[in-house]
Amino acid sequence: MSTPLADTTNPDLGLLYAVNGLAKRAPASLDHLISWIGEYGILIGLALLGLTGWLQARRRPDAPVAIAGLLWAPLSVAIAELANLPIAAIVDRPRPFVDHPDIEVLVEGKAGTYSFVSDHSTMSMGIAVALFLVNRRLGWIAGGLALLQGFCRMYMGVHYPTDVIGGFALAVAVVLLLAPIAMAVLVPLCHALARTPLAPLIRSGRGGERGDGRSAGRGGRGRRGGGTRGTVRSEEQPPESDLAA
Repeated sequence: MSTPLADTTNPDLGLLYAVNGLAKRAPASLDHLISWIGEYGILIGLALLGLTGWLQARRRPDAPVAIAGLLWAPLSVAIAELANLPIAAIVDRPRPFVDHPDIEVLVEGKAGTYSFVSDHSTMSMGIAVALFLVNRRLGWIAGGLALLQGFCRMYMGVHYPTDVIGGFALAVAVVLLLAPIAMAVLVPLCHALARTPLAPLIRSGRGGERGDGRSAGRGGRGRRGGGTRGTVRSEEQPPESDLAA
């Protein structure tokens, strides 16, 4: 038996009807497109953003730290999804179309599953927040996709607005609250991997070669000038940061 949370407040239900009502008036082709975007497309887009972030992070001076931040993105999503298992079971909120048969449902196979919180919203916002900590430009794009994800889930008739908001809140809490602990483990791990044959996954080889060439050149000029200039310039290089942000 569902808890009282299944009896949504009027604003919650009203917003759902307003968004889902667009599906009733839209052509079938648009409904199919939005359904695919909301079910698969946005997650694929977020994966591509993560790949782009990885390619860019490998060229950064603090590449191991940035890569550690990117690794935290999928790990945080996995933790948030695990945390949602007991939450969903305790709340026991059915899908909107169970209590409101007039809701337009655009995807099948959701009956008998929990509505609160939205897994898709949790995954999307988790990736967006974690990516923002590493690359703000990509993070803003991912954040826009996460908001679009929430809209699509309501448009498809499979989640209440509060399901989406709950998913966003859960993702933000997990990513930000556990990030210091995760980075304390992932940063040393990525530094260690950078000294193994897996180094190309952590740091761009071409970027590292350019850096070594500059250091060698500076050292050579320093030796010709008395052996001090190259040393001073090397010591003035800023240390790697400890945070992915």
